[in-house]
Amino acid sequence: MGDEGGSLHVSNDSNGLDHDNGDQSRILDIYPLSSYYFSSKEALPIKDESVADRLQRMKSNYAAYGLRTCVEAVILVELFKHPHILLLQVRNCMFKLPGGRLRPGESEIDGLKRKLSRKLCVNPDADGIPWEECTKLFIVRLPDCRKFVAPKNLKLLAIPLCQINKNQETYGPVISGVPEMLSKFTINIIED
Repeated sequence: MGDEGGSLHVSNDSNGLDHDNGDQSRILDIYPLSSYYFSSKEALPIKDESVADRLQRMKSNYAAYGLRTCVEAVILVELFKHPHILLLQVRNCMFKLPGGRLRPGESEIDGLKRKLSRKLCVNPDADGIPWEECTKLFIVRLPDCRKFVAPKNLKLLAIPLCQINKNQETYGPVISGVPEMLSKFTINIIED
């Protein structure tokens, strides 16, 4: 979710690749949740019944394949004049950032785009709409509108940052640490 030092790098290059470019890179424009459209599609298979099952599967995968890199997206929207993060909820009990494991030899950015398209678009080619991203803590910059299509067995929820902050019991250590990392940015709420 971030590099070991917790540094964040952002820019607005036309090719969508993000690098540190000073103060301008520390401004995040977020748009109202009402600018986005939400729908559902066929359910994705869920491999784990519980957190314990997930840990066991991760241990088995590590034994078989070694260390694998995962990428996850932080997607921010505005609701009631406050920033909210979009999270996937699994079985009404577990929260996840959209993303997943990289394929062998796949770049972080390509893998993140593939995972977002698979989980949040009608078809895997992202409906022709490019994702814009930031490196390491992948803050996905949304256009002013877009359609999200989540699998029927996952809920895409907008959770206020203040509810997530330091709430490890509900959201786990990675997600509950996102608000602290975002504190390095200026969040600019775009009005309708």
